Amino acid sequence: MHNSADLQEIVDEIAARLGASATLEDRSFRLLAYGAQHGDIDTVRQESILRRRATGEVREYFERYGIARANGPVRIPADAELGVLARVCWPLRHADVTYGYLWLLDSGELTGSGGQIGSGERAGPSGLTDERLAAAAPLVARAAAALAQEARSRQDLGRGLRALLSADPEERAGASIEVPGPVAAIAVRESQERVAALWTLPRGVLARAGSPVALLAPAHLAGEVAQTMQSAYGTAAGIGATRTDPADAWLSWREARQALRIAEHFPRHAPIARWEDLGVHRLLARLGQADLRELSAETAALDAELAQTVEVYLDRGGHVQKTAAELGIHRQTLYYRLGKAERLIHRDLSDGDDRLAVHLGLKAARLRPHDQP
Repeated sequence: MHNSADLQEIVDEIAARLGASATLEDRSFRLLAYGAQHGDIDTVRQESILRRRATGEVREYFERYGIARANGPVRIPADAELGVLARVCWPLRHADVTYGYLWLLDSGELTGSGGQIGSGERAGPSGLTDERLAAAAPLVARAAAALAQEARSRQDLGRGLRALLSADPEERAGASIEVPGPVAAIAVRESQERVAALWTLPRGVLARAGSPVALLAPAHLAGEVAQTMQSAYGTAAGIGATRTDPADAWLSWREARQALRIAEHFPRHAPIARWEDLGVHRLLARLGQADLRELSAETAALDAELAQTVEVYLDRGGHVQKTAAELGIHRQTLYYRLGKAERLIHRDLSDGDDRLAVHLGLKAARLRPHDQP
């Protein structure tokens, strides 16, 4: 993987050559390197350096100027409300793919409305003329090529995830990649309508396409990565428990896949389920199809309406008023449905053991494939 010191050297040289404050960020706006600061810096620059990432509001403002698709530097005007000084954004593109952004801070506010350089806006108050920027083009190309190479390296490492996350000890022993701990695995369901660019994830995150998509992230980034990928696909995600030793990452991966099943079948845990938060659902997620079939047989005689009524009733601890309110029915209707359900399944919902059996049966039925009888 590319050495971050190389990127730092490139940014330092660009900052010195142009006499402007420079930062380099990846595609997800995470700070990778920054040069010596020249003149005033704004709140956005301070936050980027201190927190290592720009806020969502600021990212939306920058993306409004088409930086993800631009083939050259883009001038972005100041915005006093956001605390943004005028700046130049230079997309780091290689082979027609944007891998990151170089940011050059102007020392004052531009008079224009922003736009790609060469479209009328000639220079900011800092003297970043088109000609001076063009002189830095070779350095920008080097940075773009370095990020592209890193993306390819990450894809190669991602392919090695299969062995690292395998349940087979011999296959794990032959894994060709090493990652620092602590880590957490993430399972995300793919979408036929959407495609997510796995290489745009933060550094340190390994990803492998598949069904489901497998990701291994530093533990402190797991929630953010799961949210990013779940939003990209519009499906569901599961996060396994943290493992201090990466050799145990396969256990986290197993939990992540089981958590994904829960997220897909239980709305209260959707769209992202964390293994640690699943409670008794962890036991259900571990069960095989034979056990699920046996449990769900308890409630097989119930139609969809009765099954929903009984499940809500048991979820609410047998509280009649809360159940009726949630279902939008009269209490007498609820009593009628519960009595009918008891007769069909030959269970007494006032008995603790019967309640447990029925409750587990209803939950197990959710996890069974729909095409099974």
